[in-house]
Amino acid sequence: MSVVETHLVITNRVGLHARPAGRLVQTAAQFRSQIRLQHGEKTANAKSILGVLKLGVVLGDTITLHADGEDAEKALQALVELIQRKFDEEE
Repeated sequence: MSVVETHLVITNRVGLHARPAGRLVQTAAQFRSQIRLQHGEKTANAKSILGVLKLGVVLGDTITLHADGEDAEKALQALVELIQRKFDEEE
């Protein structure tokens, strides 16, 4: 079992609102590891759309992704790439 964690700044204009949050949840759901998303004092299951939306992440916020499980490194890599691509929504 592997445990990995990384910090990222959200750079897409709308932050983690409906569509980007949905993409994040869909990506996280592809992995067996437990994936948590933290913003300030709030933490959410990255596989829960309501949990992610309740974090209130906006442009410029720093989040922490934490994955624990057999495919944790692959899960974090996929999520980091998605976030760095601005959820494939911006040019």
